[in-house]
Amino acid sequence: MSGAMGVAEVTDGDFGAEVIGSELPVLVEFTADWCPPCRRMAPVLGALAAEEEGRLKVVQLDVDANPETTRAYRVLSMPTFMVFRGGEPVKAMVGARPGRRLREELSEVLSEML
Repeated sequence: MSGAMGVAEVTDGDFGAEVIGSELPVLVEFTADWCPPCRRMAPVLGALAAEEEGRLKVVQLDVDANPETTRAYRVLSMPTFMVFRGGEPVKAMVGARPGRRLREELSEVLSEML
């Protein structure tokens, strides 16, 4: 899977440690190789990861390779973005969106933490 620059890939095996156990809030993109809108989000996520380094962790999870986590969070459409804070999902967004809109949606969640 071709991930976004600066965006780590997580799996069923390390989701608990990388996302649930993270001290930072985490944006997870549930993605798939066959999903064109997911590929369009790669540069947006890469830029976001760089801009928010130290404030927000950005990761991707391949839904085809990681069915357990995908089922556990009832992800049906790609891309689905989920924000986890303190081990809990606090926001979910479905579908590709422009970077500016994604940042606006995330700022609501991130501003609650500052």
